[in-house]
Amino acid sequence: MTFKAIKVVIITEKVIFDGVAQIIEEAGGTGYTVVAAGGKGARGVRPTNRASIVDAFRNVKVEVIVSDHDIAEQIIDTVAARYFDDYSGITYLEEVEILRPHKFHH
Repeated sequence: MTFKAIKVVIITEKVIFDGVAQIIEEAGGTGYTVVAAGGKGARGVRPTNRASIVDAFRNVKVEVIVSDHDIAEQIIDTVAARYFDDYSGITYLEEVEILRPHKFHH
């Protein structure tokens, strides 16, 4: 049996990851996954496979699964308000179906 949940996706600069993680935890997220990210957007191309001049400016993709839509919105609203005037980034939400819903409650 599966249960509905919300996946929060945040793609942003690695240099602010610690702050993003803190926002997730303060909002009630019980965990997250973070991976290196690259691509092309409004601020240009972000490569993942070649050495960056400054590693701190690489991008990361952070995924968080939460059971409550209000928690998801709190995370993305806080991240955007705190960081996206000064750092590149995008956030979005996806409806997902999960097994073991107890893993995503605080």
